[in-house]
Amino acid sequence: MAALGRAGLLAAPLPRALGGLGWGSEPEGTMPLMRALRRIGRASLPLGRLFEGHVNALRLVAAHGTPDQAEAAAADARAGCLFGVWAAERPERGLVLEEGMRRLRGGKIWCSGAGLVERALAPAQAPDGVRMLLLPLPKGTGRADLSVWTASGMRASGTGNVDFGGMEVGPGALIGPPGTYFAQPGFSGGAWRFLAVHLGGIEAVVEALRRHLDATGRGGDPHQQARLGQAVTEAEAARLWVREAAWMAEEPEAGGTDPARVVAYVDLARGAVERAGLAVMELAQRSIGLGAFLRPAAIERIARDLATYLRQPGPDRALTSAAQHALAAPAPIGELWER
Repeated sequence: MAALGRAGLLAAPLPRALGGLGWGSEPEGTMPLMRALRRIGRASLPLGRLFEGHVNALRLVAAHGTPDQAEAAAADARAGCLFGVWAAERPERGLVLEEGMRRLRGGKIWCSGAGLVERALAPAQAPDGVRMLLLPLPKGTGRADLSVWTASGMRASGTGNVDFGGMEVGPGALIGPPGTYFAQPGFSGGAWRFLAVHLGGIEAVVEALRRHLDATGRGGDPHQQARLGQAVTEAEAARLWVREAAWMAEEPEAGGTDPARVVAYVDLARGAVERAGLAVMELAQRSIGLGAFLRPAAIERIARDLATYLRQPGPDRALTSAAQHALAAPAPIGELWER
């Protein structure tokens, strides 16, 4: 994360007016952001997960915060602060804003970058609905519990539970009106960004397979060639899906005025990228054999991280909601998302 900060990438998602490059906050920054997420994910899926959350948080503050809030967040990002978006919670211990909306009770679970994130954007239940809060988290406060993260993959993501109980909420913490966090198409359409990180992981698996075949001299075997060809096909299909999903979600002339159209396409992309990821892992592991499961082989860690990161919430809902959109749309199937 420090290296990303030195390279200027923590400030890149900011609008140009706030000292950034407009990645994720301006239409012309969509493809540069996709390439960044993909390449960071190719190098490290946990790092990609943290950077994607940082981008998401800054985007939400820039879009829904006041000018003063946006400027303050921009100054923090330029100074190297890591932002994150933490939404998952246990129903019985969710985050609640109480005492006149001045104090918090409860917490969040599965917070990526717990202990590293210094500015957490978190939805909380308030008397007037779900409110989005930007909460400062100085390092060393002891609110994060990383012992609960026992997943086989994404171990380096610093994921854990965070207890916000008793934290006082400052006057500038509320971002936007009630319901802002769940506003569509941004809430579901923004999934293209973590798909771009997944894509980087998929490409890393295929690259590891290609290097293995070259190093072992097995690239001439027609069966190995067939598997590599299938893996390259899956990776390219995933890239095309992510590119189109990004364009659909971020370019005004693409998504149009129908949020459901955007959400349906990104939901379809979620399923397509997941299937591509599962396919390339199976192909690579079948080609490499037992060595693909032995540490410290790079493919072992990459596949473990990718298998874990692919488990995004609500895959069945995403697929069926996209199908419902296709059923109700008046246009022919081939023209539902035509440019």
